[in-house]
Amino acid sequence: MPGFLDLPVEGAYHLVHWLASATEPVTGSFAAAVAIVLFTVAVRLLLVPFARAAARGQRARTALLPEIEKLRKKHGNDRDTLAAEMARLQQESGTSLFVGCLPMVAQLPFFWVMYHLFSAAVIAGAPNALLGSTLLGLSLGAHGLAAAPLVFVVAGLLAVVAWFSIRWQDRQRDFSAPGARFLRLLPYGTVLVTAFVPLAASVYVLTTTTWSVVERMVLHRG
Repeated sequence: MPGFLDLPVEGAYHLVHWLASATEPVTGSFAAAVAIVLFTVAVRLLLVPFARAAARGQRARTALLPEIEKLRKKHGNDRDTLAAEMARLQQESGTSLFVGCLPMVAQLPFFWVMYHLFSAAVIAGAPNALLGSTLLGLSLGAHGLAAAPLVFVVAGLLAVVAWFSIRWQDRQRDFSAPGARFLRLLPYGTVLVTAFVPLAASVYVLTTTTWSVVERMVLHRG
């Protein structure tokens, strides 16, 4: 691994290890899982400004829907002109279709770090102590079906969270937008992730997606 990536991994390793040790007197065998949840919460708190920006962008785009619909009716048969006019409208209003992706994109490095924490045998030049962590007797470093049946429980909870996310987004989304119906199903992609990542990373995904649903409801209330 390139040297410039060592520092964030080592920092996260020491933080998660410290959180597990600090909470163990209270949480017992759940200490490592609780540490992952606390780490995820800390990450999401850092990313709140991105979420607020995404919420403002969503409200701005919603306000533009009547203008967007007019453009579609006027240039519906000319995709190039429609795209140019849509871009002009967004530029004039100061909105962007990509601002809503900021919270998700900003999380990717943290997800990669969590994946690495429970996959690498050596971190900071020493054996990775986190690999010995368990949840209900199953290694948090176990991948996919190797962590069954617990991975199915996490996948089931993610499916429930995805359902709530879709229900909420259905009240916000413009289904006439290109690809809107496909995007509607994206929250269920988190369920598939559990088949390919360590159990610890699945716990991270469950925590962060639950946070996302609650956060959106709070930021978009009213």
